[in-house]
Amino acid sequence: MVVILKKGTSKEELERISRGIQRFGVKVSPVIGEELIILGLIGDTSKLDPKTIEANECVERVVHVQEPYKRANRMFKPHDSIIDVNGVKIGGGHFGLIAGPCSVESEDQIIGIAQAVKKSGANMLRGGAFKPRTSPYSFQGLKDEGLDLLLKAKKETGLPIVTEIMSTEYLERFVEDVDVIQVGARNMQNFELLKELGRTKKTILLKRGLSATIEELLMSAEYIMAGGNEDVILCERGIRTFETYTRNTLDISAIPVIKKLSHLPVVIDPSHSAGKWWLVEPLSKAAVAAGADGLIIEVHNDPENALCDGQQSIKPSKFDKLVDDIRLIAQAMGKTI
Repeated sequence: MVVILKKGTSKEELERISRGIQRFGVKVSPVIGEELIILGLIGDTSKLDPKTIEANECVERVVHVQEPYKRANRMFKPHDSIIDVNGVKIGGGHFGLIAGPCSVESEDQIIGIAQAVKKSGANMLRGGAFKPRTSPYSFQGLKDEGLDLLLKAKKETGLPIVTEIMSTEYLERFVEDVDVIQVGARNMQNFELLKELGRTKKTILLKRGLSATIEELLMSAEYIMAGGNEDVILCERGIRTFETYTRNTLDISAIPVIKKLSHLPVVIDPSHSAGKWWLVEPLSKAAVAAGADGLIIEVHNDPENALCDGQQSIKPSKFDKLVDDIRLIAQAMGKTI
């Protein structure tokens, strides 16, 4: 349930109404904007009578929120959330450009790629230290050493780092060293992990599961936000369909749908969506044109010999050209890179 207050409602009136609602065991989360003041009601609202609440002169109207997610709901917060990562903003017209290799392989590799993507216009560096792989015999990442190398690349370039967490075992180190903690598709519904991330103050990049609905993605975001951490970025990375030509199927419609339902920023991962390097460019452009708030792209200096996902990585020179193109599309969409 959402209570919309009239413009000019005093702080005293806001607090009085909030106290009256809280008596029924419902938590009140106010959102104070320039034009509206909205009270988001979290909990069992069945005992509340909307007509009684609307009897207050400063109440414009009471709106029922049918969706099970509340904090992630645009009804709860009508304006786009802007996530700030060390001065890099995503959402609300700010475009995030995250780039780097699928896996950290060596110091020269990660620092060289970091320098290249920054020069092209990337504002965050991605790189996998812990790699969830379908096969137990595939490269699993450098783990702690990989995190150390990411920190070296950050020191060299100043780029905030984005990397994936696999379990709560490494949470303390991730909170200490990582700027954006990525939750991969396979962990989207690892609810115990999500709860722990909700207790942190770190930005979370939450990827959509392999066969997850949009509502399930938003409910996973709700787990994080319910713990008090509202710095969540959603990521569409392609879903599993009957099509086998591509690795996954990019759900472009998820961008406007999520932006209609939620205030959280949405970024697109064209690399995992396609699984083919030559599809990264058109899918990236389509995502920006559809209203995405950012892209997360795999860039590798030697894709042919990459230890992970070389077939879907583009070279720095191609990334450089792609950034020039998508910058024009982003500007047309009212976004700045």
